[in-house]
Amino acid sequence: MKEKNAMNIAKFFRSALAISALFVGLVHSAKAELVTYTGDTTGGPTFNRPFTDFSNLSTTGTNVAYNAITISIDTSGEYSFVATGLGFDTMLFLYKDAFDPTAPKLNGVAGSDDLVSHNTSGFASELEAGSLYTVVFTSYYNDFAGQYALTIAGPGVITAVPEPQTWLMLGLGLAALAYAQRRRAAR
Repeated sequence: MKEKNAMNIAKFFRSALAISALFVGLVHSAKAELVTYTGDTTGGPTFNRPFTDFSNLSTTGTNVAYNAITISIDTSGEYSFVATGLGFDTMLFLYKDAFDPTAPKLNGVAGSDDLVSHNTSGFASELEAGSLYTVVFTSYYNDFAGQYALTIAGPGVITAVPEPQTWLMLGLGLAALAYAQRRRAAR
């Protein structure tokens, strides 16, 4: 069983890379960047997802697990987004400035259900340097969740922006190190 699962995961990542390679053609700049994020929505937070055009909320995906990744870019232009789920029907959304799971129709830029198959979602969108964007990976149905790969390609550097709690933990860690250094120097 473990061997079959390992084969499925390897097949999943090969598919994700192949689909990502298709979208690299959308990027027309010499300093283009391609980044891939992987994750798992199993046990993640849930929300009532919107339709791909953000016109209304879904009656099928009323409690879908999701992962959100906030990014910034250093160059304005067209960026492509491709997500592949491991054996489940995926959906992908892009928000500008802020994503609020309690108000998922606000700030929506682009959405996608099926790109190449039920397991893939993707789109291309014009992004502005200096703005924050949140990419939300989720599923079509409430009980679908699992591993995924998300690839983003574009003409500029793509940087994941840590969540506020990550900055807080970093600050606390640095403060603890400074305190330890001060105690050591006082001896």
